[in-house]
Amino acid sequence: MPELPEMQALSERLDAAVGGHDLTSVRALQFSALKTYSPDPDTLVGQLVEGVGRRGKYLVWRFDNGTRMLIHLSQGGRVDIEDPPKTTKPRGALVRFTFTDGPGVLLKEFGTERKAGWWLLGPGDDGPLERLGPDADTPAFAELVAHSSDRRRLHTFLRDQHTVAGVGRGYTDDGLHRAHLSPFATLAGLDDEARRRLVDGVRGVLADGLEHERRRRGGLPTKLGDHWIVHKRAGTACPNGCGDTLARVSYDNYELTYCPTCQTDGRTLADRRLSRLLK
Repeated sequence: MPELPEMQALSERLDAAVGGHDLTSVRALQFSALKTYSPDPDTLVGQLVEGVGRRGKYLVWRFDNGTRMLIHLSQGGRVDIEDPPKTTKPRGALVRFTFTDGPGVLLKEFGTERKAGWWLLGPGDDGPLERLGPDADTPAFAELVAHSSDRRRLHTFLRDQHTVAGVGRGYTDDGLHRAHLSPFATLAGLDDEARRRLVDGVRGVLADGLEHERRRRGGLPTKLGDHWIVHKRAGTACPNGCGDTLARVSYDNYELTYCPTCQTDGRTLADRRLSRLLK
């Protein structure tokens, strides 16, 4: 799933491509992807795109009539910047936007989950943004980590968008590895120094990810995460050079990756799926 760096860099490319242009058409190609019924999408036609930004994992489009449009890609959603604009309906297409003297923008989704979507919000309506925690790259996140006594596992805490916005499995794995913290540790059990490491670790991997993502051109490709350090690399050598091998904890639909030497004092975390296989 695209996370904060992917979405921030994508918002910057979209802002450069269509910011300052009038929207000339909205063509819904999969009607269930639109998550709101008011305002009507037709009210956007002729409106100026004042800018495209980001909040958490949402793209936030601002129009000069006060309407905002949100786009969330979920696991399989992607964005194509079509220059020149196209009229075809490729597989998985959800909605296409065209603009005066600019490229087209296509929202699409691969796979079968069908969770990507878009929202139109009138003035004063924050929609799903209202439920988000602070973005992980903001001072508010550092304040939260410094003072919270949350007893959930750090891996759960960081991925809960209502608590911390913008971070998913990839940057959580990498951030905890950089911070030398167990994914099963809790904020309630961390001292001040460990909390500082957590903030620095998460911020560091997000900054590195954003630097990498800003090298892309166009929309967002199907495959992401080619710059992750430990995520999805279980079974390979720890990049810290500690001599250990990265391990995993597997769940029904995802896994987390960690280094036993660098993060858990040499202990292997309980993996229920592995335990069932060994019975």
